[in-house]
Amino acid sequence: MIDFKKIRAIDIHTHAEEPCGCHTDDGYDDLQATMAKYFRAPWKHPPTVTQTAAHYREQNIAAVIFPVDAERETGYRRYKNEEVAELAAENDDVLIPFASIDPHKGKMGAREARRLIRDFGIKGFKFHPTMQGFYANDRMAYELYEVIAEEGAIALFHTGQTGVGSGMRGGNGMRLKYSNPMYMDDVCVDFPDMKIILAHPSFPWQEEALAVAQHKPNVYIDLSGWLPKYFPEILVKYCNSILKKKVLFGSDWPMITPERWLADFEEAAIRDEVRPLILKENALRLLEADQ
Repeated sequence: MIDFKKIRAIDIHTHAEEPCGCHTDDGYDDLQATMAKYFRAPWKHPPTVTQTAAHYREQNIAAVIFPVDAERETGYRRYKNEEVAELAAENDDVLIPFASIDPHKGKMGAREARRLIRDFGIKGFKFHPTMQGFYANDRMAYELYEVIAEEGAIALFHTGQTGVGSGMRGGNGMRLKYSNPMYMDDVCVDFPDMKIILAHPSFPWQEEALAVAQHKPNVYIDLSGWLPKYFPEILVKYCNSILKKKVLFGSDWPMITPERWLADFEEAAIRDEVRPLILKENALRLLEADQ
């Protein structure tokens, strides 16, 4: 189990990746290679979950880790949630398992979610509206949300522009419109007790994300996917003030390493008393982790 007193930070946003070459027919390797170029990632082949755990262990950082189920919209096969959970369990001194289920799976997805929570210790679920091709407030997703809310799990939603497909022909079919965080406002009203994370600085809808997070008490923002030197001024202002207890450290590993993000964070205009909240304390409260 993770010793939360000893770790120096909690990375709320890391991706479980299978090694390049495992996707026999779906073009996922080309997508990953393009993303790595976009983010200037330091690796030639994506790290495995086990390699991810080793990296975070060396950094003395705990990490929330998840796959992304976007089979229907992209044609890329998903990394099985059970396999990711089992690997996380083997490395439970650093990894916190989340899962991902395409909400288009309806009742089947809802049943899977409940089983994953109860049988595999899944703590939350990652949604990527752009990759999964849906608006967050689409009622077809509500059966899945109901399970997440009833079980006390966390729902983490990609928001804003994405590096996925960036620079590829037609953006590789990715439609940015789905990830406007204002669609989350309906979800927050309809599921007021479900813990929600809006992932990333939400360019070009940063103010919408801040408005939702400020207005709805069950909403947090993670800072993954961007180096802190690129954070919008208004985001930094809210981090330092009214949202200081609702903002979370996230890297977006493996595209951005935690040490690269943290080095940049050292230079950011974040108040000294707010830094420990962002790096660890807010996540501990959200995860209801024993300290």
